[in-house]
Amino acid sequence: MLMTYRRHSSRILIAGSLFALTASSHVLGGQTLDPQIVKAIGTVNPKSLRADDEKLIAFGTRNTFSEEQGQGRGVFAARDWIESRFREIASQSHGRMEVMVDTFVQPADGKRVARDVPISNVIAILKGSEETSRTYVISSHYDSRNSSNSDSEKTAPGADDNASGVIVVLAAARALVDLPNRATIIFVAYGAEEQGLLGSGHHARSLKESGIDVQGDFNNDIVGSSTGPKGEKNPNRLRIFSEALPVYADMARINEAGAETDSPSRQLARYAREMGDLYARPMAGQMIYRTDRYLRGGDHMSFYKQGYPAIRFVEAVENFNHQHQDVRVEDGVQYGDLIDYMDFDYVAKVARYNIASLASAALAPGVPKNAVIQTKELTNETDLAWDAVDGAVSYEVVVRATDESRWTRTIPTGAATNAHVDLSKDNYLFGIRAVDAAGHKGVVAFPRPER
Repeated sequence: MLMTYRRHSSRILIAGSLFALTASSHVLGGQTLDPQIVKAIGTVNPKSLRADDEKLIAFGTRNTFSEEQGQGRGVFAARDWIESRFREIASQSHGRMEVMVDTFVQPADGKRVARDVPISNVIAILKGSEETSRTYVISSHYDSRNSSNSDSEKTAPGADDNASGVIVVLAAARALVDLPNRATIIFVAYGAEEQGLLGSGHHARSLKESGIDVQGDFNNDIVGSSTGPKGEKNPNRLRIFSEALPVYADMARINEAGAETDSPSRQLARYAREMGDLYARPMAGQMIYRTDRYLRGGDHMSFYKQGYPAIRFVEAVENFNHQHQDVRVEDGVQYGDLIDYMDFDYVAKVARYNIASLASAALAPGVPKNAVIQTKELTNETDLAWDAVDGAVSYEVVVRATDESRWTRTIPTGAATNAHVDLSKDNYLFGIRAVDAAGHKGVVAFPRPER
């Protein structure tokens, strides 16, 4: 539903012209639907998702220490199957998708890693048509566990945690293989998440060391059911977690600017919610102002620790009887991460939400760099400036009151890379985003103060 705003008397000066902010002003999410994205979303099939989940469960266990259990069982058998699925998809890419397995040895640490163990990440890279450096990652982990972190003999189906995330990534790769994405997209299934985010940590560090401009990681972990232990359900809600403060945060300056909910990851979460809600109804995103579930973590954390924006999608309602549990019946209660408790219609909605968010970002121009609010003089207005963005033909200033959680208004600025807004920076928060000739809108940049 598009929102409207009451007419009021505030005036805004943009690129030298004066006009009134009225109900006709642009609203976030008001752009027309891109038929390419609509088509991609339409490829998602719950039956295909179920078949992929069943295949991953059939490996018996995907515990990190089950790498030598032979053909058809264990984590490396699952790895090889995921690689084969990516290669099938890559065969439809006209040479644009490259598939690889990155294997490294993790030394024993006396804690979660009981012995030296090889770990593999399965990676598929879909090259951007125009900007091959700007990159988005859609990620999951394919390892599983039971009640013990290191027991590789007992069954560990991992239907929800995290075969569900892997099948979403595979669905996104199938859907987007023909997309003329401006930016590069990496589809990846990580190993050894349960041992401390080891696979994603290795990959995120490698990307950073290679100077890759990752402008977002969309991580999927436990997205398969949204049904609680008492039967409570929320089939049309998806939680979106994001960290509040970037690793390079200047706490004093953030406090002064009132920017405690405006990290790059938080902007990515707002964007994912905006685009996901626009394209993937009836699914609706719920932004959670935490890095992850209370005192918990996931692979997206490896990215924000490297200074990259990152978010995690999680089902709205979890059932902990089906996470990190041996398969058993105890006091009449079934424990274990079994396919019986999966809802593939829900997973399909999650996949569509991911595709909408990721495709929108990859088709749009990137985040404006060096965005600032100029504060050399005391004024009751707001002066903004930013660097030009490749592929952008115009820009928008986005606005919200300091007590609002979402950007609520947009102000077109034309092709200029600066704007004078007749609204007080004391009372409002501002951002800038780029728009291309087709109307694709990018992720918002939150400006820093410049004295």
